[in-house]
Amino acid sequence: MTTPQPADASSRHELLESLRWKKFRVLDDGFVTLVDVMGDDAAVVQAARVSYGEGTRQVSDDRQLIRYLLRHAHTTPFEMAELKFLVRVPMDCWRQWIRHRTANINEYSTRYSLAIDSMQTTEPDAWRTQASSNRQGSEGLLPREAGNALSHTETELHHRARAVYQQRLEAGVAREQARKDLPLSTYTEAYWKVDLHNLLHFLALRMDWHAQEEIRHYATTLGEQIVRPLFPLVWEAFLDYRVDALRLTRLDQEVIRRLTAEHGAAGFPASHEAFLASQHESWRRLDRCRERDECLAKLTSLGLVVPPDDVT
Repeated sequence: MTTPQPADASSRHELLESLRWKKFRVLDDGFVTLVDVMGDDAAVVQAARVSYGEGTRQVSDDRQLIRYLLRHAHTTPFEMAELKFLVRVPMDCWRQWIRHRTANINEYSTRYSLAIDSMQTTEPDAWRTQASSNRQGSEGLLPREAGNALSHTETELHHRARAVYQQRLEAGVAREQARKDLPLSTYTEAYWKVDLHNLLHFLALRMDWHAQEEIRHYATTLGEQIVRPLFPLVWEAFLDYRVDALRLTRLDQEVIRRLTAEHGAAGFPASHEAFLASQHESWRRLDRCRERDECLAKLTSLGLVVPPDDVT
């Protein structure tokens, strides 16, 4: 993979002009757009080397320092860069978004202005089923035939909710009260200003496959379309040490040591039965154990244990 190179001053100006206020579409009527940015890869380096002047290091040294900072969770230098976005997002997705409390937010107010006349819709083949092992997640899709009926009733509900809202306004009801029965699929808009450290934390959580699909689309768009070109060295390190990294807990390491001691001579991958025999003592009495499942997934990804589906 080619090592990313930061843009020179002229190229960066052109990049900023091309990105600022450019709308990147998300979902059916959402978007994210960059309003402003303060700092770049060099700002992170400068903050870390507070005693050095600009231009005293090579780009290769900057890259190594950024990678060291992220690898060892030295986060303060990343707080020296800030980005401001304008986003349009469904209200239910926005509820998840603003749980990340380390940002400055100014949201469109439906007390002062009419609610945005747009609601997120669901295609017939996009209705997800409830996950069997995760109360807050989904897995799989409903048949399209069932999805057709659900999408039809969704459209009816949206039209009816908007009509009721409009009727209330025309009857003289205050906007702050007329809005109360609008569905959570209604789009809202907000300015969202966040420093780079907290933005990366947001992206690490919301780009993850465990995150809800809708907010995952927003996070991926923010990261790949805006953060990556503006902070190429930081983005490279972020992928290597956060997104594509694998964290081994103390218990995970103990399982690996036991597997190596008991089955190393026979080579890897070890069987699923060998993994169960080597599991941590605290997991044995549990019929369902998420920590054990996560450990198994890690060791399977490393080729150390045969996946359960491959057991005959």
